[in-house]
Amino acid sequence: MHKDPHLQARILVEALPYMQRFHGRTIVIKYGGNAMVEARLQEQFAHDVTLMKQVGMNPVVVHGGGPQIGIMLERLGVPSRFEGGMRVTDAVTMEVVEMVLGGRVNKEIVQAINRAGGRAVGLTGKDGGLLRARPLHRDGVDLGLVGEVTWVDPDVIRLLDQGDFIPVVAPIGVGSLGESYNINADLVAGALAATLKAEKLILMTNVAGVLDQDGQLRAHLEAAEANRMMADGRIHGGMLPKVQCCLDAVAAGVKASHIVDGRVPHALLLEIFTDAGVGTLISESP
Repeated sequence: MHKDPHLQARILVEALPYMQRFHGRTIVIKYGGNAMVEARLQEQFAHDVTLMKQVGMNPVVVHGGGPQIGIMLERLGVPSRFEGGMRVTDAVTMEVVEMVLGGRVNKEIVQAINRAGGRAVGLTGKDGGLLRARPLHRDGVDLGLVGEVTWVDPDVIRLLDQGDFIPVVAPIGVGSLGESYNINADLVAGALAATLKAEKLILMTNVAGVLDQDGQLRAHLEAAEANRMMADGRIHGGMLPKVQCCLDAVAAGVKASHIVDGRVPHALLLEIFTDAGVGTLISESP
């Protein structure tokens, strides 16, 4: 296919002010969904993150891996049980979670970024005491070793950033007795973004973003309107916790949160470097 050099030049010019604005800033990206399991999209994601680092940003990747955990549990004959959309995690399940998230999935992402020319380093929340956690209690249901973040020690992330490395974090935390906790990746990304005083939090998912009552994408939502849409049911189902995560992040000082469709090729670059973007930006009300 013939590439118009004038179009390419216009794209670069459009991207320039965003490169200047976000130079030296931290961008926390929750990476999951189709973009993580489809080889073509994973390769594009790796190139996007590498480019961000190359132009002076500090991307921090937090990844999920629920489907991969489910496949491994089934292969090992370990039954899965869910309560309120959360995987009940006993000691045996937690061993598999650590093996899949901290081992296989984390290293696949690290290798993809390194192949793209970046310098990625994989870690879990247990490394350097990055993520401290406690049991997550929801509606009186015992979820076992499902946790929530109580403290983030950002030193290891900052050291990697300063060394021009790209941190890739598996969402596993450590408790007061050294026990491991399985933590929702969106919540880990939000906690990291708040602690690191990130410029942006980006949640990559399998939907276009927040839709209005006519099914049209809302490119920008202020926090007050997002809260109203949650209250009256226009934002519902699986989008609720994602929007709440974004609202919590901006309330904690993150400049903007984004919900981005990871199925779109180079969604990350399109959202950060173009005027139109490809998802929903959520910012604090003026």
